[in-house]
Amino acid sequence: MNLSYWEIKTWLSNIDYTIVGSGIVGLNCALELKNRFPKANILILEKGFLPQGASTKNAGFACFGSLSEILDDLKQHSQVEVLELVSQRQKGLKRLRDNLGDKNINYKALGGYELFSEKDTTLFEACLSKREAINQFLKPLFKADVFSLKPNSFQFKMVQENTIFNQFEGQIDTGKMMDALLKKAQEKGVKILNNVLVEEFSDNNNSVNIKTNQFEFTTTKLLIATNGFASQLLNESVKPARAQVLITKPIKNLHIKGTFHLEEGYYYFRNIDNRILFGGGRNLDFKAEETTEMSQTDLIQNKLEELLKTTILPNIPFEVEHRWSGIMGVGSQKKPIVKQLSNNVFCGIRLGGMGVAIGSTIGKQLADLLE
Repeated sequence: MNLSYWEIKTWLSNIDYTIVGSGIVGLNCALELKNRFPKANILILEKGFLPQGASTKNAGFACFGSLSEILDDLKQHSQVEVLELVSQRQKGLKRLRDNLGDKNINYKALGGYELFSEKDTTLFEACLSKREAINQFLKPLFKADVFSLKPNSFQFKMVQENTIFNQFEGQIDTGKMMDALLKKAQEKGVKILNNVLVEEFSDNNNSVNIKTNQFEFTTTKLLIATNGFASQLLNESVKPARAQVLITKPIKNLHIKGTFHLEEGYYYFRNIDNRILFGGGRNLDFKAEETTEMSQTDLIQNKLEELLKTTILPNIPFEVEHRWSGIMGVGSQKKPIVKQLSNNVFCGIRLGGMGVAIGSTIGKQLADLLE
């Protein structure tokens, strides 16, 4: 592309900080840098016309992990590591709400429910036996019991009679959250260019040369916040994980209120605008879902519809109105990767499906790497 003098001068000259990715992490990083360096020239490059990964595609769960997820984490990580993971999610949600305000993200503290299928008796009993121990484990963070038992009052079918309730879980409107973040960044003078794909970069000790599908330019510092797409630019331990989602048309007198987890969190659903939003199912074919393709598969979409008919909305007619996919960044460890890669290049990636909870703090931590 042949850029004009005005385009080069206004948007691509004297750039102090370039951030790749205009999602939760990228925008929070830009806001933190603006707070610390008010006169800095900050540019965000986004390959989509909207944030392309998971930031505008997620289910809007303000959560930090169901009981079965925490128990599974304790098998893979030490107690200290798991407590730090939960603490980071708790602090991140608080930061998100403090920064944007509950009204601007439509935050609702309706609580979260973990459901267990009739076949999952072993897992359910294991969770029941560990519930008190996990409540004590989390008490230093929440100062109260997190998990309690509640009857299945929503008439779900083919599940255990009781659910495990998390009083500290809530839900947000993902679109409102991202709109508020984008407005805040632009009000602070952060420039955002969409439909710009970063193809490669080189750190030249004093600056970074960036080649995109539209133009080349130079920046003083480069910060990469592309999460599930990070492997396209970096050689780090992060791989994409696609999350497929659907949403129904409005359902009259919908009685379901809250956020819900099923099968160790691999399925999740919630109410929004008198609809059910339902996602998950990558456990049906982990390998196929290690992709950056924003498409859907019959295998998962058919399973989501089947569970809606048999478990979530039995005897309630519904129609699916929209289907979409988001791309998360995962790895063998749940701890995010926030680090300096070279003299002038930094990254904040691998959010492990917890972008709403930790995106704000990872953005701050990424900005904090710069002196």
